[in-house]
Amino acid sequence: MSKTPKPTPDFQTEAHERAFWEAHDSADHVDWSKAQKVRLPNLKPSSTSISLRLPNALLERIKIAAGKRDVPYQSLIKIWLAEKIDTPGAKH
Repeated sequence: MSKTPKPTPDFQTEAHERAFWEAHDSADHVDWSKAQKVRLPNLKPSSTSISLRLPNALLERIKIAAGKRDVPYQSLIKIWLAEKIDTPGAKH
């Protein structure tokens, strides 16, 4: 980076900080050429448990599809949901 990074403002709340970073490029405030890779082995992604009622026949079809892919059926449901949401043109 050839220029000195701009100072990062002091934020009153997390919401103010979030709004700031949504509107500004971090490259103006951080010299990313000095960044170092870091591993966070104990970091767990946040998740929420939900209850989902499915017709028995649909659940059986999902379990068969999961078995063919050698993955747990719950994981396959999450994969399919994520793919559906990320599909261009999908209605959200």
